[in-house]
Amino acid sequence: MFGVVRPCRHVLCGSLFKDWMAHLCGLCLTLRAEHGQAARLVTNYDGLLVSVLVEAQAPELSPRRKAGPCALRGMRTAEVVTARAQGAQLAAAASLLLAAGKTRDHVADGDGPYARRLVAAAAGRTADRWDAAGGRTGAAVGFDPAVLRDAVARQPLLEAASGLGLLDLTEPTETAVAAVFAHTAVLAGKEGNTETLAEAGRFFGRLAHLIDAVEDLADDEAAGAYNPLLATGTTLDEARRHADDALHGLRLALAELEMERPRLVRALLDREAGRSVERAFAAPADLARRGPRPPRPGWPIPCFTGTLVCATCGIFQPEWSDHHGDSCDDRCWCTRHCDGCDGCDCSGCGDCCNCCDCCDSCDCCDCDCGCN
Repeated sequence: MFGVVRPCRHVLCGSLFKDWMAHLCGLCLTLRAEHGQAARLVTNYDGLLVSVLVEAQAPELSPRRKAGPCALRGMRTAEVVTARAQGAQLAAAASLLLAAGKTRDHVADGDGPYARRLVAAAAGRTADRWDAAGGRTGAAVGFDPAVLRDAVARQPLLEAASGLGLLDLTEPTETAVAAVFAHTAVLAGKEGNTETLAEAGRFFGRLAHLIDAVEDLADDEAAGAYNPLLATGTTLDEARRHADDALHGLRLALAELEMERPRLVRALLDREAGRSVERAFAAPADLARRGPRPPRPGWPIPCFTGTLVCATCGIFQPEWSDHHGDSCDDRCWCTRHCDGCDGCDCSGCGDCCNCCDCCDSCDCCDCDCGCN
């Protein structure tokens, strides 16, 4: 999974961001506990959605524990999902299997440092370890890793074929994500959600593949590397239509899910996924107004004030007060597209620092700005 949903604390209200961090750190620490320190390298934003989906359907299956200080949390402690949570284990398995496939793809293509024989050999051995580890962890929670392995293996074959359309190329990603999402219903004992979650996974997989292709388009074109948009002659307008259709389908699927704690799922897979589409397809004039977009982070560093940079916008955040203002343009890159609570009447928000999360219809929780 790529990194479509990567919110910072500027766009999630307090408890939602805390819950998101609990799953992110829980995934990282599950990888460490199950497979050693090196496995933490495969921690990614979208992988934790699996853990979130399990908890949303069956909260009792995601127990929390207190984790010690971590540099990526600004040396703070935190409540995190434990390594024995099946959702965290499934997320770890999917992350390992997909990272193994992606690493092998880089080795096969000789991308960058992988063109060096020693680097390629070391990367290949690492990919083999990750694949075996992901298979063991997946089997432990009843997930068949063959689904992901087959999807990863089919992707380069499709890319080498001619005459295929864009959605033919996104199919392996859709299939892989659909299988993982659907298995969260099995773990949660909510078999009635299986088909709907598979549908949501297909749309999210398509969205992830499209956004990844759009964000890499300029670099791939300059380097002469493969890109599905270039290979199929798909314009950005056509890609945007596919992305909007996938986002619409994802939202319809989410509306049919039976969940005990739906707010974080809806915040991430609805609102944040929509923001990712807007970010990826931003018009040149809008990009010029916002300033240059920083590179996508290679490590999931959340947005903390006073210590680190925002992982979504890449801008150092010295104090909360620096992000208060009359408009979202006074805050960081990632929130400058805010349209006022996604259409809500936000007149009562005042200086609420999370104005996009302060209304009931925006799934707010503990905001005290008085508008809910």
